[in-house]
Amino acid sequence: MRARQVCGFELALLFAAMPAVGSLYTQDFEVDSTALWTLNNGPSDAAADFFFDYSTVGIPAAPNGTGTRGMKLQANLTNGLFSGMSVSPIGLNLTGDYTVEFDWWANFNGPFPGGGSGSTNLSTFGIGTAGVTPQWPGGVQDSVWFGATGDGGSSADWRAYSSAAGTGYPDGSPVYPFTTRNNTNPYFAGFGGKTAPPAQLALFPQQTGTTAVGSAGMEWHRVEIVKEGTTVIWRVNGVLMATIDLTTVTLGGGNIFFGHSDINATSSTDPNDIHLLFTLIDNINVVPEPASLAFLALGALVLRRR
Repeated sequence: MRARQVCGFELALLFAAMPAVGSLYTQDFEVDSTALWTLNNGPSDAAADFFFDYSTVGIPAAPNGTGTRGMKLQANLTNGLFSGMSVSPIGLNLTGDYTVEFDWWANFNGPFPGGGSGSTNLSTFGIGTAGVTPQWPGGVQDSVWFGATGDGGSSADWRAYSSAAGTGYPDGSPVYPFTTRNNTNPYFAGFGGKTAPPAQLALFPQQTGTTAVGSAGMEWHRVEIVKEGTTVIWRVNGVLMATIDLTTVTLGGGNIFFGHSDINATSSTDPNDIHLLFTLIDNINVVPEPASLAFLALGALVLRRR
């Protein structure tokens, strides 16, 4: 009994002395937030829908929120240029250590696994940008960012970029815990092998087949980008994808971004590309890092009492 009372008393003191741990930024898109975002477009056409009801194209609700509204991002719809785009919350300026977490779905036009015309696009996301210039593989980088193809149609399906690696960190770079970035690498074997949601297949009969093993498309993922000290870590579904040393890069600001890029200099000729080829983001949450500080301190107190 005495040990329980002491721990409870010390726990109360601990939480009283610590600032409340809450979200630094959150967005679930269930209310139209278009006016709260900046769209930065590359050299070609792009589109962003900040109030997109993704159930209209047969995608189920994301696992970490309620409702089926999200942010739909597209690039190079008709102009036939290697291009990309990014969007950032207006006025966001994060400092210190934090974690950006969100639900991500990469949709692409079938049939699977290879995909239809122009299906190899990148979903992109990063931190440390000023939020006023497009972040994409052919642009000027002022951030640390990451990307992946949906269909596994590139030799580099999982990627990391920064101001120090404007065209991406190559295969074998120490930023990766793997040697090659292609979906065929056994490191990515836990991804892929998915079919289109039944509701999407009913709407678009071309969405047949199964996605390639190691590819990111056609399923919800929980993404984490952790800034801790001079390190940025990228995880997808808890799997480590990249670790970047911030002392090697130059950041433009304290904003975040989400984006979409076409890796080719041609546009899809699929008449359904506008409905099927896009990046979908939902349930963004930015929290101080480490959020578990209180629980770690509590564990230390308990161990000392024992």
